[in-house]
Amino acid sequence: MAEAPESEPVPCSSETEVPSDTKDVDEPLTKKRKINDKETSDKLEHRLGGILCCAVCLDLPQAAVYQCSNGHLMCAPCFTHLLADARLRDEAATCPNCRVEISKTSASRNLAVEKTVSELPSECKYCTCVFPRHSLQHHEENTCEEREFKFSQMVVDTSPKRRYLDSLVRIVSSLYALLVGALRSTTPAGHARAALKRRRGRRLTGCRYACIGCPWLGPAHEAAAHEAACAHPRKSAADVVSVLAERERRAKEANAVYNQVLDLLSYEKITFNDLQLKPYRTEEFVHKLYYETSRFSAFGHQWVVKAFVNKNQRDPTQSSQREITYQLILKSKTVLALGVQWLALRGPYGEARLRAQLRAHAFSDDAPDAPPHALPLADDNDTNRLLSNKAIHFRLIMFLTSK
Repeated sequence: MAEAPESEPVPCSSETEVPSDTKDVDEPLTKKRKINDKETSDKLEHRLGGILCCAVCLDLPQAAVYQCSNGHLMCAPCFTHLLADARLRDEAATCPNCRVEISKTSASRNLAVEKTVSELPSECKYCTCVFPRHSLQHHEENTCEEREFKFSQMVVDTSPKRRYLDSLVRIVSSLYALLVGALRSTTPAGHARAALKRRRGRRLTGCRYACIGCPWLGPAHEAAAHEAACAHPRKSAADVVSVLAERERRAKEANAVYNQVLDLLSYEKITFNDLQLKPYRTEEFVHKLYYETSRFSAFGHQWVVKAFVNKNQRDPTQSSQREITYQLILKSKTVLALGVQWLALRGPYGEARLRAQLRAHAFSDDAPDAPPHALPLADDNDTNRLLSNKAIHFRLIMFLTSK
């Protein structure tokens, strides 16, 4: 038997230390997931935002969330935009990820994603504080100290220290502010605020005395200090009469269409029709999309309504801003000219709200087509929603003005 060399002593069993947590050799070692530094630094809401974002705009959905049959997510504006593009190209809409066909019947809402997104934190656009998305709108409109000032928050100071004329000016200015606030601000300061509102970082507000000519703009938390030192409420009535007269003129112009409609309701011959614009294609080499209603009767004559996208543009899919124009056409013969005024409204089956705009034309054999007018949508984003539908529903009210 070979002996061990003296330089390498053999340890005995009593001297060998066996660790207490030694496991069986046959048992596999537990594996731990490798975590890099970048992953630990990212927040959970950021990772969820990348997972739950829209497949088209890559942003978190604001409201409804749709999904294709394979589960790819799309926000409501992008979903309707895809359907509208498919209608303009005369093709079937497909998912941008998997190219599976999508439609209003095949796509479904994902309520779980909608609720999850509503709980994710988001920054206030005024004070940059973080709130859950479902409560962010309430904070920005009611509780944020740097939010935009609303004219409806105006109060009249009845302190005895104020002079009688100042109190009278405050009362008159508040009444005018409430009246114009119900319509829309039309002063230069109002236009400036509207332009700022369209910007991403809108954090300025106006003075509450803007209705009597104050052009100040600044953060909401500085409004109280400015209003305490503002010189406009201390002006005499003669100084603010011109400003109030200009605001009254603009308010009358905004209400003119409603006064005209009330006058037209006293006419003898009035009719209305609930119409349906259906899509058709031209027979040209490049097929263009247009809409047309069935013939309908009014005042003993046959009429039809045609509509076009972007004023009959060659390829409307290349434009992000889309507009629907329509025209009223007389199809039957007439001996005398027909003076007709009409008004397009949403109607009982419509899906988009329309602004009140009166149109007029004298129809005759030489001029049977009225000039095309833009469909007065209250929200321009509703254009894609209407184009994504199989038909466009609206109500047409017609007044015969010629005797």
